[in-house]
Amino acid sequence: MRFFSQGFSLGVVAAVALAVVPPAFAAASFVVRDIRVEGLQRVEPGTVFTYLPLKVGDTFDDEKGGDAVRALFATGFFKDVRLQNDQGVLVVVVEEQPAIAQITFSGAKEFKEDDFKKMLRTIGVAEARYYNKSVLEKAEQVLKREYVARGYYAAEVLTTVTPMERNRVSIVFTVEEGSIAKIRRVNIIGNKAFSESDLLNEMQLSTPNWLSWYTRTDQYSKQKLTADLEALRSYYLDRGYLEFVIESSQVSITPDKRDIFLTVSIKEGERFTVSGVTLAGELLDKQTELESKIKLKTNDVFSAVKLTESTKAITDLLGGYGYAFAAVNPQSKIDRDKRQVALTLMVDPGKRAYVRRISVAGNNSTRDEVVRRELRQLESAWFDAEKLQLSRDRLNRTGYFSDVNMVTDEVPNTSDQLDVTVNVVEKRTGSLSLGMGYSSNEKLGLTAGIQQENVFGTGTSLGLNINTSRVNRTLSITQFDPYFTVDGISRSTSVYYRTEQPSYYLGDSSFKLVTQGGSFKLGIPFSEIDRVYFGLGVERAHVTVSNNSSPNLLAFVKTYGNATSATTVNFPFTIGWARDGRDSALVPNNGRYQQANAEVGLLGGDLQYYQLRYQDQYYYPIAKGYTLAFNGEVGYGHGYGNKAYPVTKNYYVGGIGSVRGYAAGSIGPFELNSAKTEKLPTGGASKLLGSVEFTVPLPGSGIDRTVRLFGFFDAGTVYQEGQLFNTTDLRYSYGLGFSWLSPIGPLKFSYGIPLKMRAGDRRDSFQFQVGTAF
Repeated sequence: MRFFSQGFSLGVVAAVALAVVPPAFAAASFVVRDIRVEGLQRVEPGTVFTYLPLKVGDTFDDEKGGDAVRALFATGFFKDVRLQNDQGVLVVVVEEQPAIAQITFSGAKEFKEDDFKKMLRTIGVAEARYYNKSVLEKAEQVLKREYVARGYYAAEVLTTVTPMERNRVSIVFTVEEGSIAKIRRVNIIGNKAFSESDLLNEMQLSTPNWLSWYTRTDQYSKQKLTADLEALRSYYLDRGYLEFVIESSQVSITPDKRDIFLTVSIKEGERFTVSGVTLAGELLDKQTELESKIKLKTNDVFSAVKLTESTKAITDLLGGYGYAFAAVNPQSKIDRDKRQVALTLMVDPGKRAYVRRISVAGNNSTRDEVVRRELRQLESAWFDAEKLQLSRDRLNRTGYFSDVNMVTDEVPNTSDQLDVTVNVVEKRTGSLSLGMGYSSNEKLGLTAGIQQENVFGTGTSLGLNINTSRVNRTLSITQFDPYFTVDGISRSTSVYYRTEQPSYYLGDSSFKLVTQGGSFKLGIPFSEIDRVYFGLGVERAHVTVSNNSSPNLLAFVKTYGNATSATTVNFPFTIGWARDGRDSALVPNNGRYQQANAEVGLLGGDLQYYQLRYQDQYYYPIAKGYTLAFNGEVGYGHGYGNKAYPVTKNYYVGGIGSVRGYAAGSIGPFELNSAKTEKLPTGGASKLLGSVEFTVPLPGSGIDRTVRLFGFFDAGTVYQEGQLFNTTDLRYSYGLGFSWLSPIGPLKFSYGIPLKMRAGDRRDSFQFQVGTAF
């Protein structure tokens, strides 16, 4: 560094020297009369003055000059700074760093360019920012680390900086990704109680298999290994091995950086049983009730999962009594000689609290009252954890929000008051759809519709839908108000126009059923999960047949019309009950759903009949992500008033949704058409269905419930009016399937194999649908 009586110059090297070595020559001190900045192109003078530790009136000396230079270099805006004395005017002469005009990437396939730019922006490398060589070197290391995290250990990143006009540069990152490193072997050392294969099944990381291209479980990452070690620890702790320890984990890679070998060394320790579980602390005279929540019993093998479930159940119970800050701390006393552990659960309920105020945030479109009417936790009432959870569940079930979160905050300067904030994230509830689809049953179909689930933020829905396919055409307008009254009585109204030519009558091109009508239904809740429905409708049906139609249809048309057509008017009255205790309507994993319905064709209409239907679904979680589901359904119909049950109300069984592997509606009694050329299914006044499904996650997808595989067993049939239920006529099938909760709704694909086919039965192995479970 050189100092002069009239000024001095300082580069990057000089700045470093100034920090550690005193100057050899001293510049003359002077009083700063003014400050002038020269050499600026993009940086504003005010920015320089902000960082400059000198102002007019200060006395300039060696120390202050060095501080000024260091401060300006630290901004990263300049590659050279000089200070000069022009007759008492401090002249700051700078040379700006070049600006980054553009950043491009070459050879990168694993990452998108936008992803790379987001990574670099976090460390200060972005277009329009100043170029800094040291930061650019850091950027190379960041990109390499991202590649290593995905298994590209041989990846190389080369940076090319090209000067451009107007003091700008262009930066090109050239990437040589190389081959991805694969896990060739995972060794577990020290296991005695469980086989290596059992332990490896608990880990995500594995050697390559037929699904590795999708799951990428053969690609090493530190995060995956950490999760796997925790999974092993949980596996042992849940099976009584209290003193289980992971002694070490080693990762080695071959010199060519293509193969990875993992070695995990463990120490199992002894297996412990529970000698007793006791409660201590402040039990609030509820010892018996609290003890009922303890999952671990004397002589049970110790289980960390059951212990956690016990402490949570006790905390939730106390929360239901208003103890919002309850805590349960387990303490253990180990007897290694007897291989037993005594557990003491220390209960600290804290003070009982009540909710002072409930606020709603995030509802930009939805009215406050729409949110508040779903809340079961009330203001100025004791805090109740169960009611808070129920409120969250009810808000989630509305379908108006993508996320619901409830935050509790202690009121300042109090020990027994809480404020609750309900944070909601609204989702788009309106949709305009134009689409085309293909069904294994209905072939090509066109759809169009407009639907608003939350009209003007009121919580009511309104929709117009049009569907057309080979066998069905529908135009419908629907409106649903979940709170027609303040007590939660719902109201649904609809009008529709529908034409049908069921697939089992496609051979009879003259057959057509045209239905026009409307309905009005009220739903009355009498518990959080139970609702009773009452409805009334009007329906006009026009049936067209030919002499080639089945005798069953010809008889119906002759009764209500002439030889080729008939028109009927019906007033269906419905009453129903539903109980929904499932954890999800679209992807249930636990709980039960029941519904019972009765429909009666009232006097005054042409059709006099009644239909009874009951359905019961039960979902049992075998393990996380693994669900065993049962579905049973029975329907019964009969005419009254000396009138036969109308064939237009017949049940049909077969196909997805009933007995998979058979063609839609093909199971049951048959009739020959009048020409004696084809057997046609008649359907029946009653039906019996049963199904069992075992659902598992797609391998490698973790517990993602949106994509799942399942195996199934179905049984079912229909019966003619007056025929007794029996198992002799049942058809059976089994098979495999795939379900996906797609953006357009739940999709289900299945391949079914019939077990008991009879003459006239039609096979349709591959089927799919858009709809809910079963």
